[in-house]
Amino acid sequence: MRKVIYGMNVTLDGYVAASGDDIGWGAPSDELFQWWLDQEVAIGLLMYGRKLWETMSSHWPTGDQQPDATPAQIEFARNWRDTPKLVFSSTIDEVDWNARLVKGDAVAEITRLKAEDGEPMRVGGATLAATAMRAGLVDEYTIVTHPVLVGGGRPFFAALDSWVNLNLLETRTFPGGVVMNRYETRR
Repeated sequence: MRKVIYGMNVTLDGYVAASGDDIGWGAPSDELFQWWLDQEVAIGLLMYGRKLWETMSSHWPTGDQQPDATPAQIEFARNWRDTPKLVFSSTIDEVDWNARLVKGDAVAEITRLKAEDGEPMRVGGATLAATAMRAGLVDEYTIVTHPVLVGGGRPFFAALDSWVNLNLLETRTFPGGVVMNRYETRR
């Protein structure tokens, strides 16, 4: 059975994007960027909602060709292109960059994929992750908290139908007061 991981950069008040989809508060240090790269290399399938897909696909296909790209950014871009991706959306008609579009039931598709053998899958995008969380499909949460309060926007966690008990697996501090906490769902 494959593991489903949900992890993103988050403000201290719990948002993945401030009002207006502003993510400028989350610029990672080199150390944090390398840590995210190490995490992504271990992922066998990336699952995106439309908004995060649009953000990622607007930069990473050519991220390694930017004149100021660091070695880690070059490797991240190459890994991003090579990793298979699913994009869950009912409003876009096609995707590229080693991605497949899913217009149907996200819970059914994630459940089917989770039942297979293979590397972990990362669910990205707060709306898609909320769907997976409510269905009990998320096995692990990686919360990288940045020391900023934005007062509103898109929350990391959506309303749930019932409690989800977690076990702390790891904590790590990064430059600038950024703290990563990794939890597993207690089943």
